[in-house]
Amino acid sequence: MAIIALQSAASGLNALNTRLDVIANNLANANTTGFKASRANFQDLLYVERAQPGVENANGDQRPTGLYVGLGVKVSGTQVQFSQGSPISTDNPLDLMIEGEGFFQVSVNTELGNGTAYTRAGNFTLNADGEIVLANDQGRRLSPTITLDSDVLQIEVDANGRVFVLRPGQTDLEEVGQIETATFINPAGLRQVGENLFVESAASGPPITGEPGVDSRGRIHQGLLEASNVDPTRELISLIRTQRSFELNSQTIRAADEALQTIGQLRR
Repeated sequence: MAIIALQSAASGLNALNTRLDVIANNLANANTTGFKASRANFQDLLYVERAQPGVENANGDQRPTGLYVGLGVKVSGTQVQFSQGSPISTDNPLDLMIEGEGFFQVSVNTELGNGTAYTRAGNFTLNADGEIVLANDQGRRLSPTITLDSDVLQIEVDANGRVFVLRPGQTDLEEVGQIETATFINPAGLRQVGENLFVESAASGPPITGEPGVDSRGRIHQGLLEASNVDPTRELISLIRTQRSFELNSQTIRAADEALQTIGQLRR
């Protein structure tokens, strides 16, 4: 019956609408520092089995194929793409970029990710207390906390995350802190909570923290920011494909509706 076609096409429209939402969010964040694009993954639904393959007839011959009618599609999940974004030179001493794997750690409310969140955005600044914080509307503190005095003349961050400062009257740099980064076995399993932040989940596994540039953790570059990894060309192609698929599913609904109208008029 055309009713199955209506249901399948409706599920397709619903799934494509979700995909459109994901694409729109990617394009909206094409200029967001450290943003990672997502994609919507689809999977088919259950099938109505009208005939099994391999069933023998009276002559002992087997049916070579089955007869299955699918019931549509759904979005199985969104998957974050953690490919490296392009470097942007800023010459700001507190702009940091991770080249390779890893996340900066920042402090958040305890009910959100056990008090620690993770980000690829390295646009840091100082707050009124001299603490290194994210330069966003919340000012999340870098974890472990690093505090700089107001009389600091120069700030240097090496590839391994060690923070050095030059004080008045001194000629040698003084180490004042160590930036630690975190990696995950399955970063795609992290929860997205906004503000360019991710938090740990059961799917991501626990964080593996330590010095940047050691083991699988990427090295830090000072004076650079990691741009969003959104590819506008690819997103526009996906947008066009989504539009065309939406139109085709709409046509399916019209065809199924016309078929049902024809069936309903057979008794007249």
